[in-house]
Amino acid sequence: MMQRPSEPSLTPVLLGVDFWISAEHFVPMGWTMRLAVATLLLGLTMVVTGDDEDSDPCVYEALSNNDALLCKGLKVFYPELGDIGCMYVPVCNNYRQKISYWTEPIVKFPGALDGATYILVMVDPDAPSRSSPKARFWRHWLVTDIKGSDIRKGKIQGQELSPYEPPSPPAQSGFHRYQFFVYLQEGKTISLLPKENKTRGFWKMNKFLSRFHLGEPEASTQFMTQHYQDSPNLQTRGRGSSELQDKPKPR
Repeated sequence: MMQRPSEPSLTPVLLGVDFWISAEHFVPMGWTMRLAVATLLLGLTMVVTGDDEDSDPCVYEALSNNDALLCKGLKVFYPELGDIGCMYVPVCNNYRQKISYWTEPIVKFPGALDGATYILVMVDPDAPSRSSPKARFWRHWLVTDIKGSDIRKGKIQGQELSPYEPPSPPAQSGFHRYQFFVYLQEGKTISLLPKENKTRGFWKMNKFLSRFHLGEPEASTQFMTQHYQDSPNLQTRGRGSSELQDKPKPR
Protein backbone atom coordinates (compact mmCIF):
# COMPACT_ATOMS: atom_id res chain seq x y z
CA MET A 1 0.00 0.00 0.00
CA MET A 2 1.47 3.32 -1.05
CA GLN A 3 1.63 6.09 1.46
CA ARG A 4 -0.01 9.34 0.58
CA PRO A 5 2.65 11.98 -0.01
CA SER A 6 2.70 14.90 2.37
CA GLU A 7 0.69 17.93 1.38
CA PRO A 8 2.70 20.37 -0.69
CA SER A 9 3.50 23.74 0.77
CA LEU A 10 0.97 26.39 -0.12
CA THR A 11 3.56 29.10 0.34
CA PRO A 12 4.41 30.62 -3.03
CA VAL A 13 8.10 30.60 -3.90
CA LEU A 14 9.85 32.70 -6.48
CA LEU A 15 12.34 30.74 -8.59
CA GLY A 16 14.71 33.21 -10.20
CA VAL A 17 12.43 35.57 -12.07
CA ASP A 18 10.84 33.19 -14.52
CA PHE A 19 8.48 30.80 -12.73
CA TRP A 20 5.92 30.77 -9.97
CA ILE A 21 5.57 27.53 -8.03
CA SER A 22 2.51 26.81 -5.92
CA ALA A 23 0.85 23.50 -5.12
CA GLU A 24 3.29 21.64 -7.41
CA HIS A 25 2.49 23.71 -10.50
CA PHE A 26 4.97 25.78 -12.51
CA VAL A 27 3.49 28.77 -14.29
CA PRO A 28 5.49 31.06 -16.55
CA MET A 29 5.28 34.69 -15.50
CA GLY A 30 5.40 37.92 -17.36
CA TRP A 31 7.37 40.92 -16.13
CA THR A 32 4.35 42.46 -14.42
CA MET A 33 3.63 39.30 -12.47
CA ARG A 34 7.31 38.87 -11.55
CA LEU A 35 7.43 42.39 -10.13
CA ALA A 36 4.23 41.88 -8.14
CA VAL A 37 5.43 38.59 -6.66
CA ALA A 38 8.83 40.01 -5.77
CA THR A 39 7.18 42.95 -4.00
CA LEU A 40 4.87 40.60 -2.10
CA LEU A 41 7.72 38.40 -0.91
CA LEU A 42 9.79 41.40 0.14
CA GLY A 43 6.89 42.66 2.23
CA LEU A 44 6.43 39.26 3.87
CA THR A 45 10.12 39.13 4.71
CA MET A 46 9.98 42.55 6.38
CA VAL A 47 6.95 41.51 8.45
CA VAL A 48 8.66 38.33 9.64
CA THR A 49 12.01 39.88 10.50
CA GLY A 50 10.59 43.11 11.94
CA ASP A 51 12.62 45.92 13.33
CA ASP A 52 14.61 44.91 16.40
CA GLU A 53 14.77 48.47 17.66
CA ASP A 54 10.97 48.70 17.81
CA SER A 55 10.39 45.24 19.31
CA ASP A 56 10.47 46.57 22.89
CA PRO A 57 8.42 49.76 23.30
CA CYS A 58 9.44 50.21 26.94
CA VAL A 59 11.76 52.97 28.02
CA TYR A 60 13.26 52.38 31.47
CA GLU A 61 14.39 55.76 32.74
CA ALA A 62 16.44 56.23 35.89
CA LEU A 63 15.68 58.98 38.38
CA SER A 64 17.70 62.18 38.34
CA ASN A 65 20.83 62.45 40.45
CA ASN A 66 19.06 64.38 43.20
CA ASP A 67 16.23 61.87 43.57
CA ALA A 68 18.66 58.96 43.25
CA LEU A 69 20.38 60.01 46.48
CA LEU A 70 17.64 58.26 48.43
CA CYS A 71 18.38 54.86 46.87
CA LYS A 72 20.62 53.07 49.36
CA GLY A 73 20.68 49.32 49.88
CA LEU A 74 17.01 48.45 49.35
CA LYS A 75 15.40 46.52 46.49
CA VAL A 76 11.71 46.66 45.54
CA PHE A 77 10.35 44.14 43.03
CA TYR A 78 6.98 44.39 41.25
CA PRO A 79 5.53 41.79 38.84
CA GLU A 80 6.80 42.18 35.25
CA LEU A 81 8.91 45.21 36.19
CA GLY A 82 11.51 43.65 38.47
CA ASP A 83 13.47 45.97 40.75
CA ILE A 84 11.88 49.37 40.24
CA GLY A 85 14.13 51.20 42.71
CA CYS A 86 15.40 54.57 41.44
CA MET A 87 13.30 54.30 38.26
CA TYR A 88 10.29 55.89 36.62
CA VAL A 89 7.52 53.35 36.07
CA PRO A 90 7.45 52.92 32.27
CA VAL A 91 4.35 54.08 30.42
CA CYS A 92 4.37 50.97 28.18
CA ASN A 93 2.33 47.79 28.75
CA ASN A 94 -0.09 49.69 30.99
CA TYR A 95 2.45 49.48 33.82
CA ARG A 96 1.31 52.76 35.37
CA GLN A 97 -2.20 51.38 35.61
CA LYS A 98 -1.14 47.89 36.69
CA ILE A 99 0.96 49.15 39.57
CA SER A 100 -2.14 50.89 40.94
CA TYR A 101 -3.81 47.52 41.60
CA TRP A 102 -0.96 45.05 42.01
CA THR A 103 -0.53 43.63 45.51
CA GLU A 104 2.44 44.50 47.69
CA PRO A 105 5.90 44.22 46.13
CA ILE A 106 8.77 42.04 47.27
CA VAL A 107 11.08 44.18 49.39
CA LYS A 108 14.61 42.94 50.04
CA PHE A 109 17.22 44.38 52.35
CA PRO A 110 20.39 42.36 51.62
CA GLY A 111 22.23 44.07 54.47
CA ALA A 112 19.76 43.00 57.16
CA LEU A 113 21.32 41.34 60.22
CA ASP A 114 20.30 38.06 61.78
CA GLY A 115 18.77 38.68 65.18
CA ALA A 116 17.81 42.26 64.32
CA THR A 117 14.25 43.52 63.95
CA TYR A 118 13.16 46.10 61.40
CA ILE A 119 10.35 48.48 60.49
CA LEU A 120 9.26 49.00 56.87
CA VAL A 121 7.62 52.27 55.86
CA MET A 122 6.25 53.24 52.43
CA VAL A 123 5.05 56.82 51.93
CA ASP A 124 4.12 59.33 49.26
CA PRO A 125 5.64 62.74 50.11
CA ASP A 126 3.92 64.35 47.12
CA ALA A 127 0.26 64.11 48.14
CA PRO A 128 -1.71 65.55 46.53
CA SER A 129 1.09 66.88 44.27
CA ARG A 130 4.80 67.55 44.48
CA SER A 131 4.25 71.25 43.90
CA SER A 132 1.72 71.44 46.75
CA PRO A 133 2.28 68.49 49.13
CA LYS A 134 -0.31 69.52 51.70
CA ALA A 135 -1.18 65.91 52.61
CA ARG A 136 2.35 64.56 53.03
CA PHE A 137 3.28 62.05 54.18
CA TRP A 138 0.65 59.69 52.75
CA ARG A 139 1.20 56.35 54.50
CA HIS A 140 0.96 53.48 52.02
CA TRP A 141 2.45 50.68 54.10
CA LEU A 142 3.74 50.25 57.64
CA VAL A 143 5.02 46.94 59.00
CA THR A 144 6.90 46.43 62.27
CA ASP A 145 8.62 43.46 63.95
CA ILE A 146 10.20 42.15 60.74
CA LYS A 147 13.02 39.70 61.34
CA GLY A 148 16.31 40.47 59.66
CA SER A 149 16.52 36.96 58.23
CA ASP A 150 13.11 37.49 56.59
CA ILE A 151 13.54 40.92 55.02
CA ARG A 152 16.92 39.87 53.69
CA LYS A 153 15.08 37.24 51.62
CA GLY A 154 12.17 39.49 50.69
CA LYS A 155 9.67 38.11 53.21
CA ILE A 156 7.77 40.94 54.88
CA GLN A 157 6.27 39.23 57.91
CA GLY A 158 5.47 41.15 61.06
CA GLN A 159 2.88 43.43 62.60
CA GLU A 160 1.09 45.26 59.79
CA LEU A 161 -0.05 48.56 61.23
CA SER A 162 -1.10 49.93 57.82
CA PRO A 163 -1.92 47.35 55.13
CA TYR A 164 -0.37 47.91 51.72
CA GLU A 165 -2.12 50.51 49.58
CA PRO A 166 -0.93 50.66 45.93
CA PRO A 167 0.34 53.89 44.37
CA SER A 168 -2.63 55.98 43.27
CA PRO A 169 -1.52 59.43 42.13
CA PRO A 170 -4.48 61.69 41.26
CA ALA A 171 -5.02 62.70 37.65
CA GLN A 172 -3.18 65.83 36.52
CA SER A 173 -1.06 65.91 39.68
CA GLY A 174 2.25 65.13 38.02
CA PHE A 175 4.79 62.54 39.07
CA HIS A 176 4.75 61.25 42.63
CA ARG A 177 7.62 59.70 44.56
CA TYR A 178 6.91 56.46 46.39
CA GLN A 179 9.51 56.07 49.10
CA PHE A 180 10.51 53.00 51.10
CA PHE A 181 12.45 53.20 54.38
CA VAL A 182 13.76 50.44 56.62
CA TYR A 183 14.49 51.33 60.26
CA LEU A 184 16.12 49.31 62.99
CA GLN A 185 13.58 48.45 65.69
CA GLU A 186 15.41 48.17 68.99
CA GLY A 187 13.06 46.24 71.24
CA LYS A 188 10.32 48.85 71.32
CA THR A 189 6.66 48.10 70.64
CA ILE A 190 5.63 50.32 67.73
CA SER A 191 2.07 51.58 67.38
CA LEU A 192 0.04 54.33 65.76
CA LEU A 193 -1.95 56.89 67.68
CA PRO A 194 -5.75 56.75 67.33
CA LYS A 195 -5.72 59.93 65.25
CA GLU A 196 -3.04 58.43 62.99
CA ASN A 197 -5.22 55.38 62.41
CA LYS A 198 -8.12 57.52 61.24
CA THR A 199 -6.41 58.59 58.03
CA ARG A 200 -3.33 57.74 56.01
CA GLY A 201 -2.77 61.28 54.80
CA PHE A 202 -1.23 64.23 56.65
CA TRP A 203 0.94 61.78 58.58
CA LYS A 204 3.52 63.52 60.76
CA MET A 205 6.22 60.99 60.06
CA ASN A 206 8.89 63.07 61.77
CA LYS A 207 6.93 62.94 65.02
CA PHE A 208 6.42 59.20 64.62
CA LEU A 209 10.17 58.66 64.25
CA SER A 210 10.89 60.92 67.20
CA ARG A 211 8.30 59.23 69.41
CA PHE A 212 10.03 55.87 69.06
CA HIS A 213 13.58 57.25 68.91
CA LEU A 214 14.18 55.86 65.45
CA GLY A 215 17.40 57.04 63.88
CA GLU A 216 18.44 57.29 60.26
CA PRO A 217 17.04 54.57 57.98
CA GLU A 218 19.18 51.49 57.51
CA ALA A 219 18.18 51.39 53.84
CA SER A 220 15.88 53.28 51.49
CA THR A 221 14.77 53.61 47.90
CA GLN A 222 12.04 55.18 45.80
CA PHE A 223 10.40 55.14 42.38
CA MET A 224 8.22 57.63 40.55
CA THR A 225 4.99 57.32 38.62
CA GLN A 226 1.98 59.40 37.64
CA HIS A 227 -1.69 58.76 36.86
CA TYR A 228 -1.89 56.29 34.00
CA GLN A 229 -4.17 58.53 31.90
CA ASP A 230 -1.90 61.56 32.10
CA SER A 231 0.32 62.42 29.17
CA PRO A 232 3.94 61.45 29.91
CA ASN A 233 5.09 64.55 28.04
CA LEU A 234 3.03 67.15 29.87
CA GLN A 235 3.45 66.38 33.56
CA THR A 236 6.12 68.00 35.65
CA ARG A 237 8.57 65.69 37.38
CA GLY A 238 9.35 68.08 40.17
CA ARG A 239 12.64 69.52 41.27
CA GLY A 240 14.89 69.33 44.24
CA SER A 241 16.59 66.59 46.19
CA SER A 242 14.68 63.83 47.93
CA GLU A 243 17.67 63.33 50.20
CA LEU A 244 18.06 66.86 51.49
CA GLN A 245 14.55 68.28 51.56
CA ASP A 246 11.90 65.57 51.66
CA LYS A 247 13.32 62.68 53.66
CA PRO A 248 11.73 62.57 57.12
CA LYS A 249 14.25 63.02 59.92
CA PRO A 250 13.86 62.24 63.60
CA ARG A 251 13.91 65.19 65.96
